Amino acid sequence: MSLQLAEQFEANEQYELAYEEYKKAYAATPEDIGLLERLGHISLILEKQDEAASYYYEILKRDVTNPLAYDQLISIYEHTDKYKYYIYRGNKNSIEGKLDFAISDFKKALSHATENDAQVIMTRMTLANLYRQLGQDMKAIDEYNLILEYDNLHEEIFLQLADIYMKDEVYASAIDALQRAKSKGFDTDRINEALAAVYLKSGDAKNAVAYTKDELTKIQGMLELGEVEEAYAKLNALPKEYKSNPRYFTLQAQYCYSSKDFDKALEFIDEYNKMQPNSPLTFQMRALVFDENGDEYNAHLNWGKYNMLRGNADIAINEYLNAVQLNDKDVDVLFTLAELLVANDDTNHAVEYYEKISKIEPNNVEALRKLAEFRESIGDYRMQVEYLERIYEINSKDLNTMKNLAKGYEKIRAKDKAIEIYTKYLELVKDPVDYQLAKARLDVLDKFGSGDAEESVGLIDKIMGFFNRSKMD
Repeated sequence: MSLQLAEQFEANEQYELAYEEYKKAYAATPEDIGLLERLGHISLILEKQDEAASYYYEILKRDVTNPLAYDQLISIYEHTDKYKYYIYRGNKNSIEGKLDFAISDFKKALSHATENDAQVIMTRMTLANLYRQLGQDMKAIDEYNLILEYDNLHEEIFLQLADIYMKDEVYASAIDALQRAKSKGFDTDRINEALAAVYLKSGDAKNAVAYTKDELTKIQGMLELGEVEEAYAKLNALPKEYKSNPRYFTLQAQYCYSSKDFDKALEFIDEYNKMQPNSPLTFQMRALVFDENGDEYNAHLNWGKYNMLRGNADIAINEYLNAVQLNDKDVDVLFTLAELLVANDDTNHAVEYYEKISKIEPNNVEALRKLAEFRESIGDYRMQVEYLERIYEINSKDLNTMKNLAKGYEKIRAKDKAIEIYTKYLELVKDPVDYQLAKARLDVLDKFGSGDAEESVGLIDKIMGFFNRSKMD
């Protein structure tokens, strides 16, 4: 009854009474965002700015992306609290993906963060995270280092700073950040385990073992220290629940690798891959195994895949090129290499591999299609037509191929062949719009001679947009 009464009071502009009734309704249903919006709105009408702000803040606690709440809070604080004004404006820009604007807002907020150190720390933390999202790690590091000058910090700050250094493989700096955390009283399991992880990555297994309490990390450190049999005994003595941990299988693989049992190592890597599909680590481990057992081809393939997943396109291409020099008959590998080259804006080189594929598998439609597209892109329409004809021979009911082939025939002034393909196309097409467009083209070809038909192509294409429609690509 309170909600209906509140709405009635609001409709009658009895805002004080409406406000009291809305509060009663809110007390009964505190998660109702609609009620919070009404309370915020009525509070503003009654010039209760602080109360309005509290209601819009409560909305954001329930829905962090709510644009109305941000807009109202920005408006409330514009002339009363510049720090909060820029903070809310920055948060809104961040949520909307306008990261550069958000950074500008948070920098302005810093100049108004005079209330306490907590405001400065929080704002710089936000700036650091925004820089990380933009891939500007050095600026993020600068923000973290400024934060570390303050007291009353949280261990998360040191962990995030170490994470940036780890990503860039600057292990000494990551260790320094975590050791600073310990010197400031954060002698916690999270800090120590992070230290152990960095030491392992940096090749200092002895310190990794000293800092960790994690059994799997200890075993990995022991393996790297050469305590192979002791590590293996410890690994096999682990409770059953460890065998559901992906790291268990990487350690088994590492032991088998150390023992030169490469087939068994690959089996354990496959088990790991089942739990962590398509992880870069899978391909790195496989590559190491193949390197060690002298299988150059598979080593190059796995290093290539590893670098693909890591975003190192140039290195990946080089690995695949090395693999293809050893074996240029694997169609899947040739396709992967060609796609990498295309993505790297080296289409001319990619075409070589599509041609190799078409020689190995003359009926490989995808390779023929890529070759036809390339020939069209460089204006070699006769070769484009040859590839399209091969596709058409494989599948004479492929409507997109028929459209492109007809267009190709027009470009090389093969009027009769174009008419033949259009006629067959009209027998198959079901879409009424496509039918009418193709019929219009056929009528043009029937009406004009071959030279006139060629000259009419541009005009008809502009009118109907037939061959440039996205569905034909």
